[in-house]
Amino acid sequence: MRSILLLAFLPVCLVAAPALEIVKPAIAQSDGGDALPANFAHTAGETMFFTCNVSGFTKSPEEQIHLTYSVEAFDPKGVPVAEIYKNEVQEEVGPQDKNWLPKIETQIVLPDILRPGTYKIVVKAGDLLAKTSADLSVPFEVRGRDVAPSPTLVVKNFRWFHNENEERPMTQPIYHAGDNIYMKFDLTGFKYGANNKVDVSYVVSLVLQTGKTIFSSDPIVEQSESFYPKPYITGEGGISLQKNFQPGTYTMAIAVKDGVGKLSYEGKFQFIVQ
Repeated sequence: MRSILLLAFLPVCLVAAPALEIVKPAIAQSDGGDALPANFAHTAGETMFFTCNVSGFTKSPEEQIHLTYSVEAFDPKGVPVAEIYKNEVQEEVGPQDKNWLPKIETQIVLPDILRPGTYKIVVKAGDLLAKTSADLSVPFEVRGRDVAPSPTLVVKNFRWFHNENEERPMTQPIYHAGDNIYMKFDLTGFKYGANNKVDVSYVVSLVLQTGKTIFSSDPIVEQSESFYPKPYITGEGGISLQKNFQPGTYTMAIAVKDGVGKLSYEGKFQFIVQ
């Protein structure tokens, strides 16, 4: 009988308050746009409009709330792809606002070059009154062309075209006198300086079968700093063959220098003139 009496006098205030929670996450292509499906293929350089809400917060006796929050996007290896967004909410929330939830909204600009994979947005919120916190991870997919990393400086994915506007490379690099030659390739394996600085340059040269160089471009330089380290650099170049250009097998040499890592590399790629 004593235990029953003790339970009867337990104070009602011991009922637990709802836990702080991040709810209704959504990614859209425009401000106020419709939420995209989870399998939507985002691309490098895209601006994502992210929103979510916070529930389970505590109010003070004066009907005030005080929340802090952050939003940050990460690549598949956990490297941040954009600067973290931080803010806070201090509002008066009266009885008439019983269904209102604080809203978090920000834009995430993806870097111009990203490897494909599953990325994530991590949202963290804190309730300064209740001393509680919550976090939520929202995955999103990035699609695009991949360039495998390299431990050393190298030219990869060398492709032959007739002009810079062609999207599909030639299956065999066979040209004729008077043709335009256009090349696209990727540079990777370079080193980073402070603030993810890169300092990469390359020279395109046309070499005869005898080994004699008959044309060299001016150095093409990529010097930049960025929040997110560039995974690779896309290079390109072109020449026009004279109408009396002799048939034969020729070499296009790509001489690359990495000013940060003090590295150099030369790739040689053959083509045929018929």
